[in-house]
Amino acid sequence: MTPQKAMFFETLPSQKVRCGLCAHRCVILPDKTGFCRVRKNIGGILYSLNYGFVVSEAIDPIEKKPLYHFHPGATTYSLGTIGCNFKCLNCQNHRLSQPADSVYSSLQTRDCSQYGDFLTPEEVVKRALFLESKIISFTYNEPTVWYEFVYETSVLAKENGLSVVWVTNGSITPEALEAAAPYIDAYCADIKSFSNDFYKKVTSAELEPVLTSVLTAKNLGIHVETVTLLIPNQNDSVYELEKLAEWIFSHLGSETPVHLTAFKPHFKMKDVPETPVSLLERARAVFITAGLEYVYIGNAVSDYQNTYCPDCHSLLAYRRLLFGEAVNLKRENDAYFCSYCNRKIPFICSEDDVF
Repeated sequence: MTPQKAMFFETLPSQKVRCGLCAHRCVILPDKTGFCRVRKNIGGILYSLNYGFVVSEAIDPIEKKPLYHFHPGATTYSLGTIGCNFKCLNCQNHRLSQPADSVYSSLQTRDCSQYGDFLTPEEVVKRALFLESKIISFTYNEPTVWYEFVYETSVLAKENGLSVVWVTNGSITPEALEAAAPYIDAYCADIKSFSNDFYKKVTSAELEPVLTSVLTAKNLGIHVETVTLLIPNQNDSVYELEKLAEWIFSHLGSETPVHLTAFKPHFKMKDVPETPVSLLERARAVFITAGLEYVYIGNAVSDYQNTYCPDCHSLLAYRRLLFGEAVNLKRENDAYFCSYCNRKIPFICSEDDVF
C-alpha cells in the first residue's frame, strides 16, 4: 500500500508544508517527517506513511479502554499502529508509540511486513463484523497520527451500523476533530495532569490543546470519559487534583465518568514508585468533593471500580478483571435506572449489551 496524501496541511514556500493535524502544527522540510515520524513531506505534499498499517489488534472488553458508561459489558475490535504525537516517559505501549528507528525506516521503504500488516478500511470493518463486535476502537497508540485511515474506517463503520471509539491523548486540532466528530461515538481522553510543566517534562507536549479537544468533543455530542494516571510526587498534589476536578465539573459536567488509574514503573520512569491504592482513594475523594458523581479507580484492586448510585449510594454495577455485571439496575428500553431510588444512570446502551 502506497503512502496516503494527508488531509490537513498547507503548502509553504520552498516546498515546506505545515501539518494541521495535531497541536504541534509541525513545519516539515522536503523529504522530512514531523514530530510523530509517520507523516512525511514528499515533494511539497504531506503524506501519511502508516495509512492502514496495523501492528496490534485484539478483541477487548470495552471496560479495558477504559469506558464504563458506554455499552457496558460489550466487546470491541481494537487496533493500533505505530507512532505518536507525544513522547511520554512512562508510556506502556512505547514499542508502538516510540518504536526503534529501524521500524520507521522500514515503514518509509514499505518493507515492514515483519512488524504488521496493511489493511484497508473495508477489511477492518469486515473483521469487526466477522468477530461479532459492534464497536471498533482505535487504541494502543494515538489515533490522530493515522487520521486518514481512522477517518475513512470510521465513516465505513458507521455505514455498517458499528460504533467507533477513540482512545486518545487529546492533542488534535479543532478542525481535524470537528471533521471526524460525526463518526466518533466515544472519546476516551487522557488528561495526564493539570500542569503544563508536567506535560512539557513528561510528554513533550502541552496541556491547553488537550483541554480544548476534550471540551470540543463534549460540545459536539460525543460521549466523553476522562483518564488520569496518577504518578506519585509528579501530578498528585491536592492543589492540582482540585483544579482538574473543578475543570471537569465546570466544563464537562457532574455525570462525566472519571478514571483515576495507578502508575506502574515502566519505560523511562522505572525508578518511580507504583501508585498506592490509598493515594488513588484520597484523589477520588477530591473529585467527589468537587461534585463529580462517577469517579473510578483503575489499574488497582478497589471497590471504586464499581458504579454506585449518586443519590442512594446503592451498588449498581460490579466490576472485576475488566468485566462487569449489573447488580441493582433496571432497564427500560435503552436506559438504565437505579432499582432502589429510580435515579437515571447515564449509561449509553443498546439491546445487545450484556448489562
